[in-house]
Amino acid sequence: MSGILAGKRILVTGMVTDASIAFHTARIAQEEGAEVLLTGFGRLSLIERFAGKLPKPAPVIELDVTDQDHLDSLADRIGEHTDTLDGVVHSIAYGPQGAFSFLDGTWDDVSTAVHVSAYSLKSLTTACLPFLERRGGSVVGLTFDAAVAWPHYDWMGVAKAALESTSRYLARDLGDRGIRCNLVAAGPLRSMAAKSISGFADLADVWTTHRAPAGWDLTDPDPAARAVVALLSDFFPRTTGEIVHVDGGVHMTGA
Repeated sequence: MSGILAGKRILVTGMVTDASIAFHTARIAQEEGAEVLLTGFGRLSLIERFAGKLPKPAPVIELDVTDQDHLDSLADRIGEHTDTLDGVVHSIAYGPQGAFSFLDGTWDDVSTAVHVSAYSLKSLTTACLPFLERRGGSVVGLTFDAAVAWPHYDWMGVAKAALESTSRYLARDLGDRGIRCNLVAAGPLRSMAAKSISGFADLADVWTTHRAPAGWDLTDPDPAARAVVALLSDFFPRTTGEIVHVDGGVHMTGA
């Protein structure tokens, strides 16, 4: 199969449903010629069912990024399917309900959000290094622009700021090993994650009130997924530590 990922092997984490950016990234990556591995946490049988909707079969590996045993054994479990990786997609984020109240959020809430949503980019990447180092590769994560204080996003915004900083430090430390690390800052989508944000409608209103010059569809993860696949490809050989905005242009309007 030809395509911009022809011959590449990609690990996509965090797929929950077929409406997620992770699912559409896996789909487009396969369409562009990649072999895809998936990771999931929790209801693996459900994740495997959604994986069955991909163009080609993709094995699902269980991974809880807060479980050191899972991380320590990840290389062995990846090795059951492939001897190298050319790319890793970090599509993992979580914050307890308390993380969405800035003044009331406890340290337990905040530490969980930062651990799952930011530190895991580092722990996942280092767990995959034995495969990524073999011929270089690309790590791509998903963020929600942390340059401003969004309505109702609160400590998750802080966690995303930590994710963005983590990506830059990984880019710094892994560049000489031929590994790039970049992020895609996607606009809001009606996803499983959105359901945990009680004020999601207010947040999405920034996009739905015609403040996105290029337009924005809250139900379409395809544009963000295409950006992830592009960054996984060889078309950005010297781009690292970057954040590519896929938000219809809202980030630059001052809205």
